[in-house]
Amino acid sequence: MTVHRMPAAEIPVSVELVRRLLGRQHPDLADLPIDVLANGWDNLVCRLGEELLVRLPRRAMAAELVAHEQRWLPELAGRLPLPIPAPVRVGHPTADYPWSWSVVPYLPGRIAARSELDDPRSAAATLGEFLRALHAPAPPDAPVNPYRGIPLTGRAEGVLTALTHIDPADRAAARRIWAAATAAPAWDGPPLWLHGDLHPANILVDHGRISAVIDFGDITSGDPATDLAVAWMLFTAEQRAVLRQAYGRADDATWERARGWALALSLVLLTHSADNPLMRGIGERTFREVLSQQTDL
Repeated sequence: MTVHRMPAAEIPVSVELVRRLLGRQHPDLADLPIDVLANGWDNLVCRLGEELLVRLPRRAMAAELVAHEQRWLPELAGRLPLPIPAPVRVGHPTADYPWSWSVVPYLPGRIAARSELDDPRSAAATLGEFLRALHAPAPPDAPVNPYRGIPLTGRAEGVLTALTHIDPADRAAARRIWAAATAAPAWDGPPLWLHGDLHPANILVDHGRISAVIDFGDITSGDPATDLAVAWMLFTAEQRAVLRQAYGRADDATWERARGWALALSLVLLTHSADNPLMRGIGERTFREVLSQQTDL
């Protein structure tokens, strides 16, 4: 399969830049220790002292997503059963950095992609309950994401192109799954709040339990099947059934679409993670779970 590297930073981001921005806009924080935690597709994330993180966009597209977090996460945080990184400080553009940025709480734990769950069934229930609380009707001015929360047919071109590059031994099964998912009845309810990018690198585990959900940059509204794809990214068929039961609102059509979303997202990870073994590993695991013989219906 052809793979591509992560997008390049459009603006150089560094600890030195973080220090300068803090000094100008939040001087009471400027002397705290700063350590890089992640330099991902969209953001530089730095630990700031013991209790805070700084999220600095590295691309213009990501800057728009940070603005969505700043606007909506404080409103959502109070009704969710797990902590989320609602900003506690907001940074503004300057002459040497053109975008808004955030200071958010440090939430303890390691990402689920690098952690062991003490009780995966309990974790599945926890995540199902979180999604049930999150997936409430969104207001008319909620963010719109052209790639998430949409009808699955909107992802068809990318999926079908990617499928031509996978192992022929898997291609026919993957095409059957995709055909079933796109044939399922479309979401006909109101647009619901969605995380938009829910995968094992955006879920924290602390002492063996799911402890927080992070990175809401793709927050949007639409079909809940997009978020429910995480069931194939993190859990086995038996555990997925627990998540579905805890969620309580996924009919067969929604669950079929969720499997289709899991396939689509696994192909994105497999084709765009040449220099990111963590994300490629998530893609490989998800693809295998999607192609497993369990229908999960």
